[in-house]
Amino acid sequence: MVGLGPKKAPSRKGSMADLPHDLMQEIKRLEDLFVVDTNKLKAISDHFVSELEKGLTKEGGDIPMNPTWCMGFPTGYETGTFLALDMGGTNLRVCEINLPEEKGEFDIIQSKYRMPEELKTGNADELWGYIADCLQQFIEYHHEGEKLDKLPLGFTFSYPATQEYIDHGVLQRWTKGFDIDGVEGKDVVPPFEKALEERGVPIKLTALINDTTGTMIASAYTDSEMRMGCIFGTGCNAAYMETCGNIPKLAHMGLNPDDQMAINCEWGAFDNEHKILPRTQYDVIIDKESPRPGQQTFEKMIAGLYLGELFRLVLVDLHEQPQVKFFEGADISPLKKPYSLDASFLSDIENDPYENLQETHDIFVNQMGIKPTRPELELLRRLAEVIGTRAARLSACGVAAICKKKNLKTAHVGADGSVFNKYPHFKARGAQALKEILDWETGRDGKPLGKGHDPVEILPAEDGSGVGAALIAALTLKRVQEGHHAGIRDPQGMLKGTAAAKPASNQV
Repeated sequence: MVGLGPKKAPSRKGSMADLPHDLMQEIKRLEDLFVVDTNKLKAISDHFVSELEKGLTKEGGDIPMNPTWCMGFPTGYETGTFLALDMGGTNLRVCEINLPEEKGEFDIIQSKYRMPEELKTGNADELWGYIADCLQQFIEYHHEGEKLDKLPLGFTFSYPATQEYIDHGVLQRWTKGFDIDGVEGKDVVPPFEKALEERGVPIKLTALINDTTGTMIASAYTDSEMRMGCIFGTGCNAAYMETCGNIPKLAHMGLNPDDQMAINCEWGAFDNEHKILPRTQYDVIIDKESPRPGQQTFEKMIAGLYLGELFRLVLVDLHEQPQVKFFEGADISPLKKPYSLDASFLSDIENDPYENLQETHDIFVNQMGIKPTRPELELLRRLAEVIGTRAARLSACGVAAICKKKNLKTAHVGADGSVFNKYPHFKARGAQALKEILDWETGRDGKPLGKGHDPVEILPAEDGSGVGAALIAALTLKRVQEGHHAGIRDPQGMLKGTAAAKPASNQV
């Protein structure tokens, strides 16, 4: 196999002509299972629209459609100095963002702090105390010797939370490895603010946000065509701006029906009733053996956490079928461990530039101790392609559904997450699916499709958990200053001694 050189294969169809009959049959079966045609994409998108609408009703549905109390897009002319805190599973990130008077500009300084593993299963006081300590360190380092008024803070708390107010949030359940007693079902803001107060940290929490909403707002700050924010990573989610008159579950709040509010869809739960998504037997196994069977159906078919596991389940199944000669005589025990492969495994296979799939061969030898034959390599490559392609095409159904619901003919969508940023061809496959669902014949202004002319484009997002969180704090403070207090629990506390509430000349 050595010495065949890095000749790139544009398509593998020709390479499959000499495959043994049993493997060709299996490739055909896998294509039938995983390929989602145009008609199915359209049917999924139409059902998605009705499920988005159902989630906004008082009765609700599978998709939570959480109101965020982030009201409206930024203008690009927001000013002031704001802090942003992003509490992830591995790190804690603290940012200070200055919004100058130039449209769409910002300056950012930031620090990362490790989130100690023992905190994730410790007690709540230790967690909030540690976070407050990090914020205190950040301020002391960057503002040594300065006397500060309270800086407004946007807190990206990317765990499922119910919000009746933008400055509070009730944790529904821990994710990302956290399991701290006494926090689920309670408002996380009071204990956090208590920890800040005990240390005398000059900060006022102004907005608790989800990273998807932050992604949309940060992207809209620099791009006036931005209409949605999406995360395609370990999990999946989206946010978009809804007219308050179209949110029946908030009818009792007496909001102006023409006002806009960001909705955090939490759309990973789409089709938990299993009415429309083309689930395979492998998807059923993933769901059945997950910690929460019957939940997050959409996410389990498209998110990075599950792509490697889908791939692994198919390989084990092929090996165990007596009529198929696959990894014959090999010890596949490394493949028997659930979640031993992640999405990067498929990504590496799809990125293999060699005609003879040498890199894929080496990955299996080095990581699994399995030496695939040339026909087996062809099947591995095709399987990675159909799983990766299905994820991208199904992802586009959610974007298309919001476009249909809001009657958007053109839009930009800000997207973030490891799958969107790193998985090969994900963007192009998603764009192709959007074209099929939304029946585009030509691009914007009659120009050819592609090359920046698609009517709806999914683009790399701005920093949602940093810049987005700060901007939402700015928008919230502006609302309070203008006397609009809907969805804000402590408007007076926000104005009292808050640095960014003062004229720009007094900014930090």
